[in-house]
Amino acid sequence: MDGPSADAGVLHCYRHPDRETMIRCTRCERPICPECMHPAAVGFHCPDDVAQGRRTVRRERTSVGALLRQSPPYVTVTLIVANAVVFVVTAAMSHTAFRHPELSTLFADWLLQPQAVHSQNEYYRLVTSGFLHVSLLHIAANMLALFFLGPALERLLGPVRFAAVYLLGLLGGSAAIYAFGDPITTVAGASGAVFALFGASLVLVRRLGLDPQWLIGIIVLNFVVTFSVADISKLGHLGGFVAGVVSALVIGGLPNRPRRWSGGRQATGLLGVGLLVVLVVAVRSLTW
Repeated sequence: MDGPSADAGVLHCYRHPDRETMIRCTRCERPICPECMHPAAVGFHCPDDVAQGRRTVRRERTSVGALLRQSPPYVTVTLIVANAVVFVVTAAMSHTAFRHPELSTLFADWLLQPQAVHSQNEYYRLVTSGFLHVSLLHIAANMLALFFLGPALERLLGPVRFAAVYLLGLLGGSAAIYAFGDPITTVAGASGAVFALFGASLVLVRRLGLDPQWLIGIIVLNFVVTFSVADISKLGHLGGFVAGVVSALVIGGLPNRPRRWSGGRQATGLLGVGLLVVLVVAVRSLTW
């Protein structure tokens, strides 16, 4: 009569039957090999129980409803890279070694001139002009502001809301220039979008109950520069700032009031801000 089998009592991983193990999942008690072990407070869990646990755990969110993420600020980085690439391309096309990128054909086709937008139906200039810059100092100032403001705002708002605020600020600045500016003036730069981030930051800092004095000082300084330098677009900065403030109010609600905004209502509100900008442009075109 044969003796007991050498494999008696030996466990095999439920996901890898060819692997022996002595460990069981502390939840379901199925045997698991080292590859399938996930450390837990007590013992190890199998992959299936870990996945089920993740589905039932409510993910943390910021004060405005965005998922709390630890990922890099991809939207901010993408916007900085896009502006830099356009600047390099326009500079290279102008053959002036970055001194006069405005001499390139791309710059001429993309800049914002209200009369050209209306007479040639080139409404795309309302967006493309926000990615043009006339000098290294111009792009450096805007991208430094985006670099310092963008990451914190993007983590608070989430990438989609942050991108919406940036774009609405860009369009808000362009719409203000188109509707109320000199028809033959030419404007370029991301300042409208940057001022939208200033406006949104002010609203959200108040919403979070933080001390806004440092931010107010920076905003006041930027507006002093805006109204002191002749070649800076005052309407573009004001339009962008207002669009940023309104967008942030749509997302976070009024300071010191309970937030009752769902993601759907935030999206509807931001869409409403966008439609208001389009309405301003449309009314100006009809009354030209």
